[in-house]
Amino acid sequence: MAKTRPERILKGRKEVKATCNELRCDTKMVLMGIGVPSISVCCLFQTRPTRHLCLKFRLKPSLSHSITSMALTNNAERKLPVLLFDIMDTLVRDPFYQDVPAFFGMSLKELIDCKHPTAWVEFEKGLIDEMELARKFFKDGRDFDLEGLKTCMRSGYSYIEGIEQLLLSLKQNNYEMHAFTNYPIWYQLIEDKLKLSKYLSWTFCSYAFGKRKPDTEFYKEVLSHLQVDPTNCIFVDDRQNNVEAAIKVGIRGVHFRNVNLLCEKLSSMGINISTDEVLLDSLS
Repeated sequence: MAKTRPERILKGRKEVKATCNELRCDTKMVLMGIGVPSISVCCLFQTRPTRHLCLKFRLKPSLSHSITSMALTNNAERKLPVLLFDIMDTLVRDPFYQDVPAFFGMSLKELIDCKHPTAWVEFEKGLIDEMELARKFFKDGRDFDLEGLKTCMRSGYSYIEGIEQLLLSLKQNNYEMHAFTNYPIWYQLIEDKLKLSKYLSWTFCSYAFGKRKPDTEFYKEVLSHLQVDPTNCIFVDDRQNNVEAAIKVGIRGVHFRNVNLLCEKLSSMGINISTDEVLLDSLS
């Protein structure tokens, strides 16, 4: 049945309204920089309203390249899983338990008893600088040689036996590796001596995030930064509670005991490492 003139006008108005709504969305895309009009823009007006008003978009070349690059990185070039390593007593010997008490002429128990209960934690979270640490390190506020302490700690840093060979093997196999550690700005002392950045990035240090493991929010922030599914991350730490916290957010956790057991565990999780070479080097 033929439509009356009023019906045709009403239908035409509805079509124009729908087209305008589409055009508004397309315009927003332009304003946000998502697309730019191509040369095929066409505006076909007739004597009566129709829906033949069209605006075609193409992605900006730079954005198109960026999106393509991200897709390639995420799906083809990026090797998974991502490996996250604690540093102290996992990759690097921690001088706190032997060298630092000896520097102060104390036993470890005596040092723990007289040091400030939260000053080091605040330093690790970036809440205080090293000068404030020096003022607060001991409960009684006694002075000490801060530069001497830093020299003592620098001297005490060394790779855990067999770890450097393992890191080299993982790097040669193109794994993405990051430090995920509770440590202050003094991580630079470790880097200066051991050049750990040859193998991994100092990406997740507590001082830069204001958080410490096993705070769940720290783990979530790591995942947000990496933009990967938790199951595509493996986290290695010598402290069981930190490993358990990782597992709670879906990250695969490994409790570090020694390099031989770590190699076996990583291999069982599908990580490609030159296990025999690493084990032989660690025993030599």
